[in-house]
Amino acid sequence: MAQNESLKIFPVESGPVATFGYMISDSAAGVAAVIDVPIDSADHFLEAAKQENVRITHILLTHSHWDHTGDAAKLQRASGAHIYVHPDDEYRMSEPNKYTGFPLPFTLEACHADGGYLRGGDTLSVGAWVLEVRHTPGHTEGGICFIDHARKLAFVGDTLFAGSIGRTDLPGGDHETLLNAIRTELFPLDDDFIVFPGHGERTRIGVERRTNPFLV
Repeated sequence: MAQNESLKIFPVESGPVATFGYMISDSAAGVAAVIDVPIDSADHFLEAAKQENVRITHILLTHSHWDHTGDAAKLQRASGAHIYVHPDDEYRMSEPNKYTGFPLPFTLEACHADGGYLRGGDTLSVGAWVLEVRHTPGHTEGGICFIDHARKLAFVGDTLFAGSIGRTDLPGGDHETLLNAIRTELFPLDDDFIVFPGHGERTRIGVERRTNPFLV
């Protein structure tokens, strides 16, 4: 973290497919946002917020696949935070059990973008955090990434992974669309931008631009 000790990132990996969500907090301002809320992650985020003495005000969804939204309703109810998503992805949230891709051994709770929609080019602030929204369709229709230019961070959901990309064989996915989105929306970022993905290890934009086998 750069230059501001009040700003912290809390990663939580949880759920049956090891999905990452991230809480970004500003203890000086007393606020935080959670980017993606995997199954069984809400209590961890709430405890982190309590420890940091911050209030979760935003739930920011990179896309609406169930493994990224499974605890969003629970976290919203407990924190009073508002949920934000790209408009093209909200339909899965209102009927989550209809769009799981395969039967799950549990029932998902519906949620809604009560905070509003996020589109490419939007900017939002949570305390001293300032995030640019970039629309990166291809994994889903409304996939988005959150870019922190000041600290050179990119929260990318399932758009880009270390050495891989998001799957495109599910409804709403398209391989060429995803490749184009990565090349036009993420690869113009500087080499040293840190990539926080929805699964797996962190990486850097420069590493993926040079070595990702799907993109070189």
